[in-house]
Amino acid sequence: MSEQASRKPAAARTPRPLWVLSIACVVALACVAGLAGLGIWQMQRLGWKQALIQRVETRIRAEPVPAPGPAHWGSIGEDEYLRVRLAGRFLHDRETLVQAVTERGGGFWVLTPLVSEAGFTVLVNRGFVPPERRGSRADARPSGPVTLTGLLRLSEPGGGFLRENAPAQDRWYSRDVAATAQTRGLENAAPYFVDADATPNPGGFPVGGLTVLRFANNHLVYALTWFALALMLACAMIFVLRCEYRLRHGTERQH
Repeated sequence: MSEQASRKPAAARTPRPLWVLSIACVVALACVAGLAGLGIWQMQRLGWKQALIQRVETRIRAEPVPAPGPAHWGSIGEDEYLRVRLAGRFLHDRETLVQAVTERGGGFWVLTPLVSEAGFTVLVNRGFVPPERRGSRADARPSGPVTLTGLLRLSEPGGGFLRENAPAQDRWYSRDVAATAQTRGLENAAPYFVDADATPNPGGFPVGGLTVLRFANNHLVYALTWFALALMLACAMIFVLRCEYRLRHGTERQH
């Protein structure tokens, strides 16, 4: 029994074959490189997000500029959250109610086309209405010329709330500009919409100025996590190699 017991630890300490160590090293190095790459990518995302936040904060405090016309629609993706002004007439008979969840609870965004003085049409998110006020806002539908300011927003195609827009049934879960313009028969419609500011509307509804301007910025935490995992894996591999080195050289000395 004592002889067998003494043999088991010796067998357990047998060095691993070199080909096994080589494969393990290659896999570990690939994983370390991949994890480090993810960390670097998150740092790049951090820089992008910080630049975005700074750009948005600058834009929302700037003086409003005229809403971009057709000549600028090709690069409209660069103008999100730009503070703009519009003048024209609303087409209230073609408004669209879009499902919304806000700090005021659940309800709808009132998306109303505005034919601008420049000749093109812009969908204006006039603000939020609770379900009980979705159809009782005659006093908040100005028939004459209007002037407003707001934030330029990009289209939200497809849908939201895990549901797709259903134009044929007039059910909308996102502010999809192209689909709304097509469904409402709008001509020369801008590829963006405008979130109206908090200027009160007659009767109190819709309530504007509810644009959410909070941006999740966890990229530094993610980057540190990936770097930490890469470091832990590298340290584990170094520990294994050191143990194998000592075991192998110790075995050679015994022989």
